[in-house]
Amino acid sequence: MEKILDIVDALAHQKGLEAEAVRSVLKNAYINTAKRILGDAFEFDAELDEERRNYRLYQKIAVVQADDERLEDEELKNTVISLEEARELDPAAEVGDELNEEITLEGFGRTAAMILHQELERELQRLTEDVVYENYKSKVGKLISGVVTRVDAEESTYIEMGEVRAVLPKKNRIKGERFRVGETVQTIVKRVHMNMREGIKIELSRTTPRFLEELLALEVPEISDGSIVIEGCARIPGERAKVALTSLKPHVDPVGATVGTKGVRINAVSQELHNESIDVINYSPVPEIFISRAMSPAIVNNVVCQPPEEGSEDPRPKAIVTIGSDQKAKAIGKSGINIRLASMLTGHEIELEEVEAAAEHEAGEGEKKSGDLSALNALFGS
Repeated sequence: MEKILDIVDALAHQKGLEAEAVRSVLKNAYINTAKRILGDAFEFDAELDEERRNYRLYQKIAVVQADDERLEDEELKNTVISLEEARELDPAAEVGDELNEEITLEGFGRTAAMILHQELERELQRLTEDVVYENYKSKVGKLISGVVTRVDAEESTYIEMGEVRAVLPKKNRIKGERFRVGETVQTIVKRVHMNMREGIKIELSRTTPRFLEELLALEVPEISDGSIVIEGCARIPGERAKVALTSLKPHVDPVGATVGTKGVRINAVSQELHNESIDVINYSPVPEIFISRAMSPAIVNNVVCQPPEEGSEDPRPKAIVTIGSDQKAKAIGKSGINIRLASMLTGHEIELEEVEAAAEHEAGEGEKKSGDLSALNALFGS
């Protein structure tokens, strides 16, 4: 067991672990080995000996009064020492102190070496899992990529990402997608959990709004550098999405920068999302304006926001959106997708009020005549 620290330091480098953490694991392995050999009733400690490149193992012995009952107990007598005997070893000893008696595992032969190996292996496995768990826990909501290793009978896709294998369940996959073994796939880390029986489990997703946001940040430099902020995002995966943007720099057009020249940026994101259609709009802190823009491509006449109705099952505020009859189909969208996305994006329950086209036309003609009269008055000064 000499120079075991050299082996441990090499192991830490190989597995990408902190050397101090691995040394701490080794210390625990020594203590646990001693407990398994001598019994849980004993207390042990271990100290690093840099010169020997090993740990010194000590049994802790409590200093007690000469009449202490534990001195007569067969199971406990080796865990305590009388004050008189303790002062023969250390003249300054007092009741309640602890003396350390060095012991060596070598004295217990191959059994000790085997147990130490088992303890070290178990502790290292636990340390590695903790490091991997914390690493991927910090990546929840982040974009990662990996290689497909297997697709099971339930159509769950298993993806290898460095030292771990994660799963992309069918429910978290965009409708119509199929992946082949060996294919590289981009996903979002949705959930990471760990238990003693199954170890680390990482769940991936391609259907969350966050996945779209991360892809946009990857494709649009102005989003990644913070010049453009994604204020909101709503998706019906594989079909359509709406994204609300605002710019922190006056000279940067958030919609134009995100769409890109001839739509090259937004099209690249759409292709990754299995040709999902993406509407990009300017965000407004004014709810009425924001809702009006979210209803695009429909042209909205008016928006009136109302607080949530008392006793309503839907806790969201309501928005009454007035549209022309010729805009109704656009406002609702195929299978109601446009109004659903607008509602998801703005956080409002949207109710449409339709205005007849004839009434609109008359109102428009009235406004036109009024405008023409005003122009004539201005021209002739009357």
